[in-house]
Amino acid sequence: MTDIPYADWEPVIGLEIHVQLNTKSKLFSSAPNRFGDEPNTNITDVCTGQPGTLPVLNKEAVRKAVQFGCAVHAQVPLFSKFDRKSYFYPDSPRNFQITQFEQPIVVGGTITADVGEETKHFSINRAHLEDDAGMLKHFSSFAGVDYNRAGVPLIEIVSEACIHSPKEAVAYAMAVKAIMEYLDASDCNMEEGSLRFDCNVSVRKKGEKKLRNKIEIKNMNSFHYMEIALESEIRRQIREYTLKPHEDPSKVIEKGTYRFDPDKKEVIMMRQKEEAEDYRYFPEPDLPPIVLTESYIETIRASLPELPHQRMKRYMAEYQLPKGSAAILINEKRLADYFEEALKIAPYPKSVCNWITVEFAGRYKETGKSLIDSGITPEQIGKLLNLIEKGTITGKIAKSVADDMVASPGKDPEKIVQENPDYQPVHDTAAIEPLVDQVLAENAQSVADFKAGKAKAFAFLVGQVMKLCKGKASPAVVNDLLNKKLQ
Repeated sequence: MTDIPYADWEPVIGLEIHVQLNTKSKLFSSAPNRFGDEPNTNITDVCTGQPGTLPVLNKEAVRKAVQFGCAVHAQVPLFSKFDRKSYFYPDSPRNFQITQFEQPIVVGGTITADVGEETKHFSINRAHLEDDAGMLKHFSSFAGVDYNRAGVPLIEIVSEACIHSPKEAVAYAMAVKAIMEYLDASDCNMEEGSLRFDCNVSVRKKGEKKLRNKIEIKNMNSFHYMEIALESEIRRQIREYTLKPHEDPSKVIEKGTYRFDPDKKEVIMMRQKEEAEDYRYFPEPDLPPIVLTESYIETIRASLPELPHQRMKRYMAEYQLPKGSAAILINEKRLADYFEEALKIAPYPKSVCNWITVEFAGRYKETGKSLIDSGITPEQIGKLLNLIEKGTITGKIAKSVADDMVASPGKDPEKIVQENPDYQPVHDTAAIEPLVDQVLAENAQSVADFKAGKAKAFAFLVGQVMKLCKGKASPAVVNDLLNKKLQ
C-alpha cells in the first residue's frame, strides 16, 4: 500500500510516542503503577489532585529516561525541570498535567530502523517525563472516570518531522518499542495503553522547503492502524490540494486534532488544533529541578544492555542470518530471547530461525496467538530440530509433528514421534531400494546431468524418491543408495 508513489507530493510526518514506564509506583506518588485492578483503587490524594497535596518525584522514572537518552545517543542535560500544562478534561483531576516543556531530560538522539532493505536514521527532537491522565469509561446510561492511570509515569518521545512515508513511521515506532523493551523500561503493551502514538502529518510539493499545515491523529495503539490512518490522511490532503490548486494552502487544510475510525479506515476531526499558548505553560512550583551529575549518566551509559540494532548485527555476523530474518527476531525482545534459548538445544541458527519465524508463526497467524505465549518451549523447538538433524524424522514428518505440538502445547516432540507409527521414517534398505531404481529408470536425463557434474540433479533425484515414499524414507538411506547406484 505505502509503496504507491505520491507523484509530485512529499508527506512529512512527525511522531509523538507516549511510553508508560514500568516503575512500581507512580511518577509523583506512592500509589501502585499497575494495570487491570479495580477502578479507582490505585490512587492517593496526589493522584486525584486534592488541595494542598505535593508531588514527590520517582527516582526510578528518571533513571529509565536517562537510560533511553543514552541508548539513542542523545544529550542528557545535567539540569531539567517540570512545567504545568493546563487543560480541562474529566480524566485530568488537577486540570493540569505535570510535564517538561522548556527544559526536557533528553535532547536530540537518533533512532536507527530498517525500512525494507534500507537502513535509515531518524532524528529525535526531545524526550520528556510527564504523568498520564486517568481514563474515561463509557457505559450505556452514564460515563465514569477511572483514576488508576492518573499519575502513571510517561516518557514522551518527539521525533523531528523527518519521516516521509507511513512505512517509515511504522519502522521508526517499532524501533522505539524494541529499545524500550530491551532497556526493560516498559512492557510496551499496546492493548493496555502502555504505548501510544500521536501522528502529525502534512504534505507539500516536492522541492518545497516550507512546511504546510499539519493535522494530528491522536492515541493510535496499533502499527497496522497507524499505517492505514497515515496513508488515508496523506491521500486526503493531496486530493484537497489538487482540487483547489489556486487557493491559499493554509485555508485548504486547517490544523486540527483527529481520531482514526478503524471501520471507515479514515480519520475524523475531534477539534481544532490547540497551540502552545492555549495550554498556558508555566514552571511547576511544587517540584525542584532535576539535577544530574556526569558520573551518574556515565554509570547508566556503561550498564546499557545489548540494544536491538547491535543484536541484529551480531545475528548477521555470528549466525549468518539474512537481514530480514534477523530484523523479525530482534524487533521483539522476547522472540529474540526465545530464539537464543532454542539455539542452546539445537545449534542450527538458520533452521531454528526458519522454524520460529516461518513454520510456527504461520501456524499461529490465524489464531491471533504467538509462539512465545503458546506453551511450546524453546527447548521443545530445539528437540524438534535435533530430530530432523539426526535423521530420526524427515522434514515432511517434522511439519506434521509441529501441527501436533500446536494442537497439544507442552507435549514433547520426541514423545509425539514415539507414539505415532506414521512418524517413524523407513530405514529399511530393502523397502527403499525399489523406489530408487524406479526413479533412476524414469529420470535418465537427470542421471546424465549428474554424471556431467550438475550437483542439482542429485537433489532432484532425492526429491523424486522422497515424493514416491510420501516423505517417509530416511534421507540418509536414500542418499546412500543413490550415491552407490550412480557410482
